[in-house]
Amino acid sequence: MEKGRSKKIDYQYQRNGTCNIFMISEPFNNFRECKVTQTRKKQDFAELLKDLSDIYYPEAKTIRLVMDNLNIHKLSILYRYYPPEESRRIIKRFEVHYTPVHGSWLNIAEIELSAMSRQCTKKRLPDIETLKKELNAWVNERNIRNIIVNWRFRTGDARIKLRRLYPS
Repeated sequence: MEKGRSKKIDYQYQRNGTCNIFMISEPFNNFRECKVTQTRKKQDFAELLKDLSDIYYPEAKTIRLVMDNLNIHKLSILYRYYPPEESRRIIKRFEVHYTPVHGSWLNIAEIELSAMSRQCTKKRLPDIETLKKELNAWVNERNIRNIIVNWRFRTGDARIKLRRLYPS
């Protein structure tokens, strides 16, 4: 510092930790939910699958699950954390549809995650509890306001864009 020179301030980045956000999106009913976990491990996903089956959709005969090809996105992981009978009961309720490799943008939940990132989690949050509170408020507002995802990608578009996956 010298007289007549501008004051200099150094910025120190402080990381407050990391976490994982699972997005549950039901586009036809304009419903979404977020589940925050400390980690993104197989056990976290197994717990989410059980919650989908037993808490979110206990009366549903079939739960259609669209997901990308992330390494933990396998129904078989249930067998690692739950008894075989329980795992089989849960698995039988799911009808799984995987997005193409490098095509997770085809998943409507990805559109919701993008909106969440822009509208809610873009700012720095001091801790996981604050994140949960902010996400809960964001989810509730979108659900109450009945916000829809304007899905414009149709089968004809897919046949052009994903030509290599649709042989002639």
